[in-house]
Amino acid sequence: MTHIIVGMGVGGQDVICVKQKSSSTISTIDIRGYLEDLGDCMFSDGASPSLQINQLEDGIFFNQSKYIKEMLKKFGLEDYKHIKTHMSSETKLTWDKDGESVDDTKYRDMIGSLLYLTASQPEIMFRTTHLGLWYPKGKGLETIFYADSDHAGDYVDHKSISGVCTFMGCCLTSWFSKKQTALAISTTEAEHVSVKKAWQQALRMKQALVDYDIKLDDMPVLCDNKGAIDLSKNPVLYSRNKHIEICHHFLRDNVQKGNISIEKVSSEDNIADILTKPLKREPFNLLRLGLGLMEPNA
Repeated sequence: MTHIIVGMGVGGQDVICVKQKSSSTISTIDIRGYLEDLGDCMFSDGASPSLQINQLEDGIFFNQSKYIKEMLKKFGLEDYKHIKTHMSSETKLTWDKDGESVDDTKYRDMIGSLLYLTASQPEIMFRTTHLGLWYPKGKGLETIFYADSDHAGDYVDHKSISGVCTFMGCCLTSWFSKKQTALAISTTEAEHVSVKKAWQQALRMKQALVDYDIKLDDMPVLCDNKGAIDLSKNPVLYSRNKHIEICHHFLRDNVQKGNISIEKVSSEDNIADILTKPLKREPFNLLRLGLGLMEPNA
């Protein structure tokens, strides 16, 4: 008898369910099946659940609309006007040294509340919304990684922003948006760093799935920068880019060994782009649908 443990960390509260399966080999992962009894085991401390789970015949919908409403009420933002995109794509966030001081405690509280929302809403990196994650039922185990960057996206220190998202089947399984630690002097270098981070995530997932007797050989990383793809394949190019950290070279080694494939995707279809910078309404809506972010009644 195999015991399947499904764990979900939601802020400071953990959701854990155990499901038994007679077969020693798992041929498919059906999230809906493993979450059938979540209502009985979620938030044992009696707190009102902030992660809402709606189970339907064709999949599961996760959202945090209740938490968002409570958060807006807490900070007196209930009457503010709703917006269709996260922020203007023309906005440049910089230091305002002459601006009025703010309440540090309240500011940290607001930022912490927004970070909490990323448990179910990856696009919250750049937007507050009532959207939720849709996980359709029975879509297989094909795993794909999207990687992108916004070169010099931070207007203060000019460091780039990396965005990576992972899909199993068509279900979003992990994502992050993070400022790179080192200054990238070219778009190619910034994209190369994002691809490396995506592949690190791929290695972790590949090893985790082995524990469930699932072996995935083809786990492509999709990138929209030809220079970064060429850099990972052609060792001659590395001799011309000594400024790139040595740790990035392991990416090329894995490409040469056939452990990873890096493929080209158009900039318009690179879903990770939504995690790197604010977008205009049309590309934003297209990419958030690609993430599986839907309206509650869609």
